[in-house]
Amino acid sequence: MAHSLEFSGICKAFPGVRALDNVSLKAEGGRVLALLGENGAGKSTLLKIIAGDLRADSGEIKLNGAIQHYLSPHDAIKASVSVIYQERQIIPAMSVMENIFAGALPSGKFGLIDRAKLRAEAQKIIDKFGLPIDVRTPVARLSVAYQQIVEIMKAYRRNSLVIAFDEPTSSLSETETSILFKLIEQMKQEGKIIIYVSHRIPEVFRITDDIVVLKDGCLSGVFETSRVTESALIRAMVGRDIGDTYANLRRNDVFGETLFEVKNLVTRKIHDVSFSVKAGEVVGFAGLVGAGRTEVVRAIFAADPIQSGDILIEGAAVSFKTPKDAIDAGIALCPEDRKEQGLALTRSIRENVTMTVLEKIKKKLFLDRRAEDVIAAEAIRKYDIKTPSAEKKVMELSGGNQQKVILGRWTNEKVHTKLLILDEPTKGIDVGAKAEIYQMVCDFARQGIGVIFISSELTEVINVADTTYVMRDGMITGCIKREDATEENVLALAMSRKEDL
Repeated sequence: MAHSLEFSGICKAFPGVRALDNVSLKAEGGRVLALLGENGAGKSTLLKIIAGDLRADSGEIKLNGAIQHYLSPHDAIKASVSVIYQERQIIPAMSVMENIFAGALPSGKFGLIDRAKLRAEAQKIIDKFGLPIDVRTPVARLSVAYQQIVEIMKAYRRNSLVIAFDEPTSSLSETETSILFKLIEQMKQEGKIIIYVSHRIPEVFRITDDIVVLKDGCLSGVFETSRVTESALIRAMVGRDIGDTYANLRRNDVFGETLFEVKNLVTRKIHDVSFSVKAGEVVGFAGLVGAGRTEVVRAIFAADPIQSGDILIEGAAVSFKTPKDAIDAGIALCPEDRKEQGLALTRSIRENVTMTVLEKIKKKLFLDRRAEDVIAAEAIRKYDIKTPSAEKKVMELSGGNQQKVILGRWTNEKVHTKLLILDEPTKGIDVGAKAEIYQMVCDFARQGIGVIFISSELTEVINVADTTYVMRDGMITGCIKREDATEENVLALAMSRKEDL
């Protein structure tokens, strides 16, 4: 008999928000169930209830017919349930192998860790994933993508009956995604119950069997993947048709003078990088994981040291010692890792949105609280941030809403941004909000702002950017205009060998 995980009448409320309202659904072993919905629809709350991080206010969960009572994540893990969150649950200072076997480290003589066995067992899992990772490497030294893979390997090691994935491919390349999908297919053949949360609808059609859509905490639709269309899913998610997202974008037809220029930039991880951004132009950066895209913009923003090279703004050479210098010069960065680098998680939405303009809203020695409230309220309205108030702590928001807070920080009327750098701006963002963000990017450009747009979704880059620079191994391998950009020719440059350059 196939395994099953059943939710009956699940309700969960937070102050001012009803996150889940009488949600009932069933996931079966040997099938992959997609959980879709806009940011704030209740997906993350449901996963946290499965994982034991939260307790439902009412309703019950049954695993193979037995009612489950999880008082903690440890209880869920003991019950053979693993949830891989989008925000990583790793221990940065520990090695890859120690993270994979966290909570189950093999012991040897005198109760000490059997490190030889630990290394051998961890290596078996890494070999199965086919990745060039040294098991002894501290996880803090890995890229965001590889840190995510360590999370996945940790859940795979547990051999859990129920495995839930929350945006698992948000930082993975196509190659790494294919490896993950092969493992999911293998687990599916083993009869495991797999729940898959993603905003990437093509992935959902590629890997899932069934789809459940949530909207505003309620069940909006249940579908068999092979019998539903993308437009029907989007209607269930957002309540409207969004049309051809890219074709409908209102863009700049003419660009201004060169606004920003990088010449022969060299850091510890990038080599001889040169490019330019015109006023009103959207410049995309494409490449596989580890290509050096994020390292380029971190160097520009003075987050990482530069060894040599020149940066020019409006033709004048500049030199930044700190990110504040870059901000003062009109450069804004929405970082790839919003949790670690972009947000003050224990602070409110109001404080996060206004933190870069505090000097501009002071009244003598005190902050103008009214001005703060106006700026925060505008960001909440403009980006449709799901929150009962501007005082809600950012750590309590969904991943997509956290990203919107960062966008609100750099686009309020008190900020005078010349160059806006967006590193994975749609990571964890639902399909309806993505369309809005694409148009916002184009609107920024239409205001004369230069935009650098980085995304691991190749389709996004080639359709949003006016010019796309392709990187591999810390080097730029080519430059393609939007009218000439295809997935094939961008991937060809992304996979070019150094000797071919």
